[in-house]
Amino acid sequence: MESNAGDVVVAISDGVMLLDVAGPVQVLHWAGHHVRFASPDGRPVRTDVGAPLGVECAITDLAGGIDTLIVPGHDAVPPALTHSVRAVADGVRRIASVCTGALVLAEAGLLDGHRATTHWLACAELAQRFPRIEVDPDAIYVRSGRFVTSAGVTAGIDMALALVEEDHGPELARSLAKHLVVFLRRPGGQSQFSVRNSVGTPRTDRLRHAVDSVVADLAADHSLAAMATRATLSERHLTRLFRKEIGMSPAQYVEQVRVEAAQSLLESGDDGVATVARHCGFGSEETMRRTFLKVLGTTPTDYRRRFRTTSH
Repeated sequence: MESNAGDVVVAISDGVMLLDVAGPVQVLHWAGHHVRFASPDGRPVRTDVGAPLGVECAITDLAGGIDTLIVPGHDAVPPALTHSVRAVADGVRRIASVCTGALVLAEAGLLDGHRATTHWLACAELAQRFPRIEVDPDAIYVRSGRFVTSAGVTAGIDMALALVEEDHGPELARSLAKHLVVFLRRPGGQSQFSVRNSVGTPRTDRLRHAVDSVVADLAADHSLAAMATRATLSERHLTRLFRKEIGMSPAQYVEQVRVEAAQSLLESGDDGVATVARHCGFGSEETMRRTFLKVLGTTPTDYRRRFRTTSH
């Protein structure tokens, strides 16, 4: 283990998600980091499952002495936690969040002008409430400057492994991933969850029509211009509605719906990859391959080999 690893402070408050804390802390501890817990008032906290967690001190007591600050997700954003994180942020080299911990960083005004992600169920809220943040709803984790945000719950382990790789190199990160029986870089993003289910029903009728038209005919022209024409909206207004109500751009939505449909066909169907690509609107096998690599980190062929149902 590394003896010169930087101090890691985990900022917690009542209602903190226990798994958001445990996963990253275990990874960073095994990597040799000195991990400390701190709360807004220096008092012990109770997690979302009722288990108590002791803390070393108040968050602001550590101002100037924090290398990496980690903010896990909480049942709700505690104002005192937001104030404390904002107060110490300037002196921290690297600030990371797990799951809805991104909302704490957003409330503190730290993510303005940055890309960020959070749990897929909270991406729309993050995008709607904080329009100056570029929300990436598909990423497992996102690095933007000194900020690292991760998706829901176990994605905190992926993020922590990335921090270990950054600080200590790929060999240690790979060793820890093997010990944890997890991928160093898992094949797939939050798109493995249904984008159509997660965004719900748009409140705006024209946006709902645009969204339904994508699902109804994946192979149709779903460029921004075509979608705006069908919705009788300007391209700018349609994009604004997508970001406000769905938490992503029109192009990102189309891409994710097509990938999701292709995943289903690859898992359970017998059609060749080229046929699946045409049916799902990619146009060509090569375009689908590039999109899968970008969105899921794997190729369609490898995806089918890994996730094909046992009945085939």
